Amino acid sequence: MIIAIDGPSGAGKSTLGRMLARELGLLYIDTGSMYRAVALAVMESSINATDDVAVGSLAARIDIDLKGDPEALRVTIDGKDVTEAIRTEAVTQMSSVISAITEVRRAMVARQRVMARRGAVLNGRDIGTVVFPDADVKFFLTARPEERAQRRFAEELELDKSVDFAETLAEMTERDRRDSTRIDSPLKAAADAALIDSTGQTIEEVFARMMAIVREKSKSRI
Repeated sequence: MIIAIDGPSGAGKSTLGRMLARELGLLYIDTGSMYRAVALAVMESSINATDDVAVGSLAARIDIDLKGDPEALRVTIDGKDVTEAIRTEAVTQMSSVISAITEVRRAMVARQRVMARRGAVLNGRDIGTVVFPDADVKFFLTARPEERAQRRFAEELELDKSVDFAETLAEMTERDRRDSTRIDSPLKAAADAALIDSTGQTIEEVFARMMAIVREKSKSRI
């Protein structure tokens, strides 16, 4: 089974994706972490982030892997653990920029398709529309920008006590704009995706709704 979870930043895709993968015994693929890994590799190289060809070549060349339990997923680049390093705000901003590069997206999509051959839960922004348009179950998660920003702010605060909520909200709004208006694989809900607005809901409530949809879809496949 392939389960696709798309949506904007801070919508709960990662948390709910891990919960679904563990419950269903599927591989969990956090595609956002893969783009973050490319962003970190670009930042640590002498490559200019505006050089689409060079960045795309780097993305295709480096070995990005996801290992471990869904709740403790580790991300590596050429065997080096970068799980914590890719969570900085600088990497977040860079990943939004390089993810709009066609060559980068092609390289990541190819890897994601190979990794998910045995069944997986994948989250991102174009999983149900581009990576796996024939996914068995598709979700599009969203929430009010202020609530999504508050969730991201809480995460960032654990790493950096100097972060500012207003800046987090502004950066998220700008990222939403870039993701939704980019030419290659823009953020949008697949026509057959289940739309879930998690504003004001607990993770447990949203998870229960998603599991009910998965079970219903599973019955229809029998």
